[in-house]
Amino acid sequence: MCFADDDAAYMSSLDDAAAVITGASSGIGEATAHALAERGANVVLVARRREALESVADDVRSDHGVEAVVADGDVRDPATSQAAVEAAVDEFGDLDVAVVNAGVARGSDVATMTDKEYSVMQETNVDGAFFLTRAALPHLTESEGSLIAVGSFAGEYPRSFNPVYAATKWWVRGFAHSGAAQVGDEGVAVSVVNPSEVRTEFGSEDGEPFEERFEPGSVTEPEEVAEAIAFAASRPGSTAQEIDLFRRDKFADTL
Repeated sequence: MCFADDDAAYMSSLDDAAAVITGASSGIGEATAHALAERGANVVLVARRREALESVADDVRSDHGVEAVVADGDVRDPATSQAAVEAAVDEFGDLDVAVVNAGVARGSDVATMTDKEYSVMQETNVDGAFFLTRAALPHLTESEGSLIAVGSFAGEYPRSFNPVYAATKWWVRGFAHSGAAQVGDEGVAVSVVNPSEVRTEFGSEDGEPFEERFEPGSVTEPEEVAEAIAFAASRPGSTAQEIDLFRRDKFADTL
């Protein structure tokens, strides 16, 4: 997948940038850490699983020769995002890219959904997105940087299963677009990347993870989403406002 006419210029466009990535211990977040680091960015990795983050950080350093900082914590706690942003500023002098990636799905049917299932989705997908955005925006305004949110196909089209998860992703898209209207004239680029199914461990809490449910090549890979995020982060003076990455037969299942 190629997003730039001049690949060499694109690959160097994030040299010495500082990026914070939530949900960075696996899947899309891990792939994004590599995609941004490959283009020269130093990264702050955020997730609950410190040991997994340390492994990702080691790989990023050895593979790309950049700095990687681990900032473990739960995005449902506003202190986690604040600490991650402060780590980027303290270690790298500024913040240029913030990637709102952490997200979960729980339960499915509204009538039988538990309070806990509902709360975990709301607090992770909605509150977590807000907390990182709030902490990052003052610094992104100074650097004229990029805020990139991982949305979903479920945040664009009606979903018959797990409407609550879908609603959280509609919220993420609405928040991002309205945020773009608020801070765009201050030089901040706000983008949303919407994948359909991605072969990650997503879904493992309630059943078979997507990486096992789908064969390689049948749906989107995390590296494809990471490439789209890196493209959005690498647009000087412009915004890749919304990028959709759907499997090729997706609409055949929905129309």
